[in-house]
Amino acid sequence: MRAFLALPLPEPLVPPLLAVQEALPVGRAVPEENLHVTLAFLGEVAEAELQELHLELEGQALPGCWLRVTGLESFGGRATRLLAAEIACEPGLVGLQGRVVRACRAAGIQLERRRFRPHVTLTRFGAGLRGEALARLERAVAGQVALATGAEAAEELRLVASRLTPEGAIYETLAAYALPLPPGAAGDGAG
Repeated sequence: MRAFLALPLPEPLVPPLLAVQEALPVGRAVPEENLHVTLAFLGEVAEAELQELHLELEGQALPGCWLRVTGLESFGGRATRLLAAEIACEPGLVGLQGRVVRACRAAGIQLERRRFRPHVTLTRFGAGLRGEALARLERAVAGQVALATGAEAAEELRLVASRLTPEGAIYETLAAYALPLPPGAAGDGAG
């Protein structure tokens, strides 16, 4: 089963991201219900490993964290493949992601080694954008007001199954783990 661990977005963060999607003249927008911050992509894993991971996560007191959008970024190098909202790499978020990685390892799940770059994928561009299509995207993004939000507390961590279809990914929440309110005042970005 293809799976990942992610944070769903707190409701106040969603409208500005939907506005960015609506302003884009190209690409396939990620559906609102699929917007999330991935903490660990597990890839193809056996149900027994997912059960072991669930037991690991269920038995932990996971730390809370703040989510704050700081801007937009593109991925894919010279052929832009997706546009994402950057999420501030705050201490609480980094700590939670570290706990998630350790739980995966304890469950016997090997993760790709890659730097944690918290983001929310907004729009995908298939084979990638070049030339005039890329120029249209850059003009649309430049026309957006600076995308930055106040910090909002993540409410839960989810273990999600992902099934790929020609129309896009279909997600199913397999388990959810409540997160405590993080330290610091809401909106100050303290973590």
